[in-house]
Amino acid sequence: SSQNFSEEFAEAARQLRKEAPRIQFGKMDVTHQPDLRKEFNIQAFPSVKFFVNGSREDPIDCKGVRKASTFITWVKRRTGPSTVLINSTDQAEAIIKADDLAVIGFFRELHSESVEVFSETARDVPEMPFGLTASEDVCADYGIQRNSLVVFEKGKPVHNEVLEDAGQNKLGLTRLIKTFTLGLVTEYNIETSVKIFDVPVENHILLFTPRSSETFNEIYENYQSAAAEFRGKILFVLVDTNEARNGRIFEYFRIRDIDVPAVRILNLTSDAKYKMPADEVTVENLKEFCQSYLNGKAKQHLSSEEIPQDWDKTPVKVLVGKNFNSVIF
Repeated sequence: SSQNFSEEFAEAARQLRKEAPRIQFGKMDVTHQPDLRKEFNIQAFPSVKFFVNGSREDPIDCKGVRKASTFITWVKRRTGPSTVLINSTDQAEAIIKADDLAVIGFFRELHSESVEVFSETARDVPEMPFGLTASEDVCADYGIQRNSLVVFEKGKPVHNEVLEDAGQNKLGLTRLIKTFTLGLVTEYNIETSVKIFDVPVENHILLFTPRSSETFNEIYENYQSAAAEFRGKILFVLVDTNEARNGRIFEYFRIRDIDVPAVRILNLTSDAKYKMPADEVTVENLKEFCQSYLNGKAKQHLSSEEIPQDWDKTPVKVLVGKNFNSVIF
């Protein structure tokens, strides 16, 4: 909530006053400032913008940051180096083991386009520590031969992304790394919904199923297996259909009790929805559905009820999605 965020923002301001006194914090209620709201294109609340070098042109948006500690890291990475330079394996291990998640960039040299992209990505993912090394010994100790970004989870490497100098896509890397902050599958609820939509992955797959069902564990395991293969490309979400507070999302996807377990893909940009053609939630079916969607082969699902048998018995015809076109046009 805004109140919550306000407190975190104030806490960040308190801590940074000692460490970085040159950074000023301000708070504004734009409901009474329509001109400023328009000038800075404020569409969602709360919004945080960072003004650099006394200029009101092109402030930097701080998106999806909700906690004081993360916000402090975000500000520090904007005003100073965004990564820690690693010179020894001990130093790398210290970073990897300090937190659940860590990202290390292994490079042949420190001045290259790949390093630039890596450092830019670090600025946008304040939730995780970022380290950078060009030490041959460190690269050799981790068995890395090419420029690579490696994500470590609980001390173990879980993802290796080769970074070549052809100007890697920063947004793609940001997406990939942000998905690790959510875990393999995120359960949808009032609290996590904000976080889910803050992660810049436009493809979401949703599994609708009651947690209480006898087959839940098996289905959920299959879902996690598929999630591991599409990390960074598709965000895997679980929706417990027993949870009454999730009612709005069932309505949005037109999911009824008799439909579950059901699997849908949502493209956030176009708002297009896709239904998994197979009924069984197996690893094979999930992978096939995700792959066909990414290849642009999945059929869009226009949720519509069946055509009623007596739709044309009266002068006023009953229309549903399935007969709308044929009757009207």
